[in-house]
Amino acid sequence: MLVVLALVAAWPLARTIWFSFTDASLDDLSGAHFVGLRNYLEYVDYGDGTGEYFGLLADGEWWGAVWNTVRYTVISVAIETVLGLVFALVLNAPFPGRGLVRAAVLIPWAIPTIVSAKMWAWMMNDQFGILNDMLQSIGVIAHPIAWTASPETAIWAVIIVDVWKTTPFMALLILAGLQMVPGDIYEAAKIDGVHPVKVFWRVTLPLIRPAILVAVIFRALDALRVFDLIYVLTPNNSQTKSMSVFAQENLFQFDKFAYGSAASTFLFLVIAMITLVYIKAARLELGGGR
Repeated sequence: MLVVLALVAAWPLARTIWFSFTDASLDDLSGAHFVGLRNYLEYVDYGDGTGEYFGLLADGEWWGAVWNTVRYTVISVAIETVLGLVFALVLNAPFPGRGLVRAAVLIPWAIPTIVSAKMWAWMMNDQFGILNDMLQSIGVIAHPIAWTASPETAIWAVIIVDVWKTTPFMALLILAGLQMVPGDIYEAAKIDGVHPVKVFWRVTLPLIRPAILVAVIFRALDALRVFDLIYVLTPNNSQTKSMSVFAQENLFQFDKFAYGSAASTFLFLVIAMITLVYIKAARLELGGGR
């Protein structure tokens, strides 16, 4: 297993990090030369008392991609967590046909992201999209909206599609946590006459908190790496460009392989840092604050 991981993960990652410190291009990767931190940050002195910073950390377009990614992650994960918790509570309750409903809820998550993005792009089209037609028919909007092209709605279009697709994943993880809660606790609370709302806040929520934390961190790490949904749904849109899209464009479209490698390395460091912080926090919680 370690050998396989080294071949498919560690080696490509190490190469990417190395390329971020070189002047590599797609035309001649083997001829790359070490340039230090030039791709990240470099100060150019013009010789007249003035100068300017260049590189990834001084690139306004990169920081725009960072902001888009963070905003998308925070909003989408928050909505998915709340909706996933609601769906999990409903699916955990006994009712006729529960197994069929559980299977149906997972359908959006099972559909490939590329297919989901393309399907929603057609639905949100301002010329023939069914979403505009429905909203106009009930009087919510007066004229068609270019959901994926308008700067005001593009990021929300992406969030809507992501919430539709990924909420079942959150519900599934939280449902697994709910099924681990002993039924005796609820029986005791019912006998004591404790209100169901109080049972949820005092009993259910604390017991499923580890499952919720796992679901949130898994989803957040995935959201920070978002590429395919944005690339298909809102191509060439600066209002939704994520860090992964920025890296891909520079790696392959703009032939700035070293610069794109620097963006990829920065994204990896952000995700690795979040993961380490989560692991440390989880150990402190399980260790009673030690």
